[in-house]
Amino acid sequence: MPDRLHALTPDALVMMDAIARTGSFAAAARELGKVPSALTYSVRQLEEALDALLFDRSSRQAQLTAAGSELLQEGRRLLQEMDAVANRVQRVAQGWETQLSISVEDILSVPTVFELVEAFCGLCDGRAVTAGGAGAAAVASADGSRPGTRLRLRTDVLAGTWEALVTAQVDLALGVKGDLPNPGGIELRPLGEMAFVFCVAPHHQLAGVEEALDDARLVRQRAVAVADTAQRLAPLTVGLLPGQDVLTVPHTRAKLEAILRGLGCGHLPEPLVRPHLEAGHLVRKHTTQGDRSVRLFYAWRAERGRHSLGRALQWWLEQLESPTTRRALIERHAGPLR
Repeated sequence: MPDRLHALTPDALVMMDAIARTGSFAAAARELGKVPSALTYSVRQLEEALDALLFDRSSRQAQLTAAGSELLQEGRRLLQEMDAVANRVQRVAQGWETQLSISVEDILSVPTVFELVEAFCGLCDGRAVTAGGAGAAAVASADGSRPGTRLRLRTDVLAGTWEALVTAQVDLALGVKGDLPNPGGIELRPLGEMAFVFCVAPHHQLAGVEEALDDARLVRQRAVAVADTAQRLAPLTVGLLPGQDVLTVPHTRAKLEAILRGLGCGHLPEPLVRPHLEAGHLVRKHTTQGDRSVRLFYAWRAERGRHSLGRALQWWLEQLESPTTRRALIERHAGPLR
């Protein structure tokens, strides 16, 4: 009996597809440039290898059995996957990465990130897509090649964004702080400065306090904090007082929701809460520590220089060179009000 692994070749799958599409061995033979007897012999060899009858011999037409239909269905899928692999290998040979991983700091604009993703996916699909708010556009490369790059996004918080990059879990990090230790081989560029404001709900007991809030008053209130996602680096804590009750949440939008419900107080990105402040759903309070702002950067691994980077990463870096894109990542936090 022929070895099934050697018998189940791409040529055998193409032959099965041709016979099923044309409805006869003779028509399939003409399409494939072979004589019908050669196809008949090949089908018998395949049936022996699989120990299954693939065609109903009692019919004048080439009728598939249930086993033959299963082989045809799976065979067509395998042929498509093989073609996709060949295309992906060709694209990688042209300089496009197989996968690009990006860490996005939790406080950045989600709509803008996905406008950039849409533009990149448009480049992959050969469509002209413009990310209106971010100013990014998908334009085919000069040689006409398109990326076969799989995009992998993840959200990180505080030191976790930097850790994801320095531990090589991602290729690009958006929104890192610039004062963390650089082990070398990492390039940073300014993204922008984000202002934070101290907020409470209108029904929170601090809402009616007129004077600036000092530490003695704040320490008696529950703070809402977002957990740092760092696992190896020392996690960062910002704005918390020793002995203060803390509600820890997984991301900034959960922190916003908790503060809107009066479950605590804390600093939030001003662009994110601006519509809530204007609508009266939040009250901005001043503290004796004052408002704070954070300088954010984007960073990537560049041990061998920018010219050696993959073309997908180069595309993202080109978009980030635009002041409009960088400003949108800081400022554009569209979302429904309560």
